[in-house]
Amino acid sequence: MARITVEDCLETVGENKRFDLVHLAIERIKQHRHGEPFLAEGKNKEIVMTLREIAAGKVTFENIHGLPNAADEAVVEKVEESSETEEKSAA
Repeated sequence: MARITVEDCLETVGENKRFDLVHLAIERIKQHRHGEPFLAEGKNKEIVMTLREIAAGKVTFENIHGLPNAADEAVVEKVEESSETEEKSAA
């Protein structure tokens, strides 16, 4: 996997907004420490994974507070899909 840089994140957050980037990353790391899953794939430390999420545009100031709910909804959808698949294979 390619390296992640602050410049990659600033492209999505906005140029000359390093202070905002730090605040966004801190807020997201707090969510991870409360059990929220990562939205980016990889096996890096939590700060690197968080920066990957930000650089990919999956975490923004607009959606940061809605992400915990979005993750819960994604889990519910995944469980429902698994149930439907099991029902179809059983029939």
